[in-house]
Amino acid sequence: MRTLHGMTRFDRFMKECVEGKAVNNAEVLPQIFGYLFEANPITGNLSKDTIVDGFDALVETMNKDTNLAGPADAGMTFFGQFIDHDVTLDATSVTGTRIDPQKIRNVRTPNLDLDCVYGDGPEATPHFYSQKHGGYMLFGRNDNPYDLPRNSEGRALIGDPRNDENIIVSQVHGAFICLHNILMSKALKDKSIGRTIANCASMGIRKTALDEIPTEKMLFEQVRRFIRLHYQWLVLHEFLPSFVDPHVIKHTLAKDPFHDRGPVMPVEFSVAAFRFGHVTVQPTYKLTAGGDDVELFTMLGFQNRKPETTVEMSQFFSTDTTKAQKARPVGTTMAKSLFKLPDNVASGPIRWGDYTIDEKRAKKLALRNILRDRTSIQVFSGQDAALHLGLTPLDAPKALKDHHIDKTPLWFYCMQEAETLGHGRLTGVGGSIVASVLIRLLKLDSESVINTHGFEPWAGFGGNFSMGTLMSYVEKHRDELDVREDLYC
Repeated sequence: MRTLHGMTRFDRFMKECVEGKAVNNAEVLPQIFGYLFEANPITGNLSKDTIVDGFDALVETMNKDTNLAGPADAGMTFFGQFIDHDVTLDATSVTGTRIDPQKIRNVRTPNLDLDCVYGDGPEATPHFYSQKHGGYMLFGRNDNPYDLPRNSEGRALIGDPRNDENIIVSQVHGAFICLHNILMSKALKDKSIGRTIANCASMGIRKTALDEIPTEKMLFEQVRRFIRLHYQWLVLHEFLPSFVDPHVIKHTLAKDPFHDRGPVMPVEFSVAAFRFGHVTVQPTYKLTAGGDDVELFTMLGFQNRKPETTVEMSQFFSTDTTKAQKARPVGTTMAKSLFKLPDNVASGPIRWGDYTIDEKRAKKLALRNILRDRTSIQVFSGQDAALHLGLTPLDAPKALKDHHIDKTPLWFYCMQEAETLGHGRLTGVGGSIVASVLIRLLKLDSESVINTHGFEPWAGFGGNFSMGTLMSYVEKHRDELDVREDLYC
């Protein structure tokens, strides 16, 4: 849904409805949150002590202290976090506490449209934008030109506060702000680049919609859509293949494995399959070439970021000529640091009804995932999901069987499939859920890259288009803006 002059997306949608232009029925507007399968509460005679002991024994088999190199660049873990924040709005941390996907309020659009960066545009969210230079976004400060725009208390002025959770995802977010400003500047200075952006942005858009955009807003809208299309291309052609079996992606593009009228943002995705990113986190990262190893939980955000923490994106995203650090493979191991979450991420015990899980156990991220999966959201087991998709189920791990549990929580099952069948990528149930949700978001958006026939990434980004070449382009050109210091917050 486009944002027109003076109108929010909801205003525009309402206008289309009252004018009889919107086909607002269940087929076009399916429910946002819900189950792909159905609720699956715990049954049987096992005590809560036995069940929690079994889950805890399972997650302890994941606890590893080694850096493993999977197929994906290290930055793809954080790009995945950025994508997650683009399609849902929930004011709690993705690696923290209190997330209940049944209660997420998606007050933004559940689309891959970068509204976590753009908000609702310069008129509805003016605090993201320069009042001096129309269409440009605020970015940086005198003491750190590469930090996000912030208020006087250090809180980032961005569409989703979770993108300031750590210094890596915050700089992925910042790169998209910089990219917008760079392209605004280049389109104004170079008519050939301006025409390229305008031609790309108009692909697949009906002329009557373009005619409604005021002239003074046109360049902003063109640059925004130009970037959206490239971002969606990256999600489809780089992010998904980095973490999902290519055969699963191919089959999902041809035919969605789930019913067409299912929820757009199923809880099986939110609470289980898309949490695969947790196992891809390395215990340490190099922020710059030759720099020291830095632990994840020393890189927390939500405050003014110091210049010395600026990341060299080539350390996280490969290009044709550079090789980045690698994410851990998707599988049944997890960095030891995620078994002792710091107090500012998780503190105190957690409860399952009248049963209390002590703080030591509650600090294990894997256990939190499984408890949320089975006791709060009550999603299908991995084996039941596999049978629903016509797949041969994997056996429950020994740690569960030793505690008389014969069904595997869906989150762990997705990791187990990736390790035993997917060579470090999601496959089977997990791959089908992740590919289905992200591809369906693109299919439901009439202006997405999937529905924009003939789109090709801009050659001006250099090399074979990827997150690596995009980040390299941003780092090369972000200081060339004549209005650079005017955009400081």
